[in-house]
Parts: sequence; structure tokens; C-alpha cells
Amino acid sequence: MRKPQSVESLEDLGRARLSPSFFMRDFLYSEIGNVHGIQNIPENADLAIANGTRLCQELLEPLNATFGRIAVRSGYRSPTVNDFGNKQGHNCGSNEKNFAGHIWDFPDAQGHGAMACVIVPWFSDCYETQGADWRALAYWIHNHLLYSQLQFFPKLCAFNIGWHEKPKRAIHSYIKPAIKMEHGTPPDAAFADFYAGFPKLQRNLAK
Repeated sequence: MRKPQSVESLEDLGRARLSPSFFMRDFLYSEIGNVHGIQNIPENADLAIANGTRLCQELLEPLNATFGRIAVRSGYRSPTVNDFGNKQGHNCGSNEKNFAGHIWDFPDAQGHGAMACVIVPWFSDCYETQGADWRALAYWIHNHLLYSQLQFFPKLCAFNIGWHEKPKRAIHSYIKPAIKMEHGTPPDAAFADFYAGFPKLQRNLAK
């Protein structure tokens, strides 16, 4: 698929189904793009779809099936949108740091990947009203899903979750108590104490 140059072709891109619950259109909204009039459209639509499909099928779909509807805060970013956001201080890393991250259609030095910032409302409610420990969700994901990166933020316990063909298995957080997990730490049964009472993993991969 060529880069969309018309409303009709952009609609076609938006209709690309990445998993049972997600379409490409779910990931194209950008506050930066809307406010500053910058198109948030992939340069390589086919590659963005392919990598986004892996992100949705392997990570977002199981979260959605297990915890109920998840909310996408930030999905795909075009290099132009991301570079503008970085230079204007809108909480975007450099393009190089976001290749194979929020910029789905450009690989990084290790290969291809895709990332989205999401909220799990089921857990966000527990976090906001009951003081739930953010590590409970982080460790649940760590023990159940083959993610590459997790990065947690204080507002609503939103987090970046990334798929990569060579997963790093790394966790970072701006929420205290902070942890920094690197170098592919394997699943650990001891972490299960953090998420006692969580739903059992569900997968919904039938279209």
C-alpha cells in the first residue's frame, strides 16, 4: 500500500484490521498533529500495518481480552510528528529512539517493532481509587506476555508497551517505587504475589 494521498486512500488504511479488536485507524490520532496541522500518516503503510499487527495480536489483544477494553493514548507517530514533538518538548523521544517504537515503519538497529501507550481502565480504577501498586500490572505482563519494553507513567497508570522481533524484556517507570528491569529477566513465579486476584490470561485471536 502506497502512502495515502487522499481521503479515500487514508480511509482504506484506517480499515486495515490488525487484530479482532483493533484497526489501524485506532492508532493514527495525534494531538500534536491535530493542533499543529501535521499529517500523522505512515511513509511505509505496509510495514506499519505488519508491525502494528504483531503489537496488537501478541500484546494488546490479550490485554483487551483479559481486562476488558483498553484505551489507546498514543499509537503510531510519523517521523515528522515525532520529530516536531521532540523538538517542541511534547514528551516525544528522538526519532532514532522511536524507530521500531512509536514509529512503526522504520526499524531500529536491532530490527522491526511497534509501540503504543495504553491505559487499562480496569487497573487504572484500582490505581486511582485504591492505591494499587503499578508493579502489579507490570509483573502480570512480564509473566504472561512476550513484550519488549514497558514504561509506566503516573497519570492513570498509562504505559508504553512495545513489541519487537528481538524483545528486550525491559521495564522502566516514572512511578514510585521505581524499578529498572533490563537484560531479558525471565518470568518469575515470585512476582505473582503482586497481582493476586487478577483475571486469568485470555486471548482473543479469532476474527
